Amino acid sequence: METFLTYLQVFAVGGTICLIGQVIINTTKVTSARILVGYLLLGVVLETAGVYKYIRDFGKAGATVPIIGFGSNLARGAIDGALESGILGAVTGGIEAVAAGIAAVIFFAFIVGLVATPKTK
Repeated sequence: METFLTYLQVFAVGGTICLIGQVIINTTKVTSARILVGYLLLGVVLETAGVYKYIRDFGKAGATVPIIGFGSNLARGAIDGALESGILGAVTGGIEAVAAGIAAVIFFAFIVGLVATPKTK
């Protein structure tokens, strides 16, 4: 039963994030690229305000997998790097914090590029 409740929390948080984005797409003329950037910045703002920790603790992967979680990780790495090494640490800390995610994206994009056969229109 505990596993079911965990899945329910993850789905509720991740689904709510996606639902808000879909409602914005359907009701406004905001492009999905702008929503993506908005979610990234929202993750940064919530992390710097100290609020995203509670969302992440409750929603687990539902809060860390979407792009809002990427923004949170970027901000957390920059903050930790700045506290350790100053202004240069703010830049390198953010990059170090998201390096695994970026490497995974590059790897899986390469695999899909090998397998997929795109067709021109």
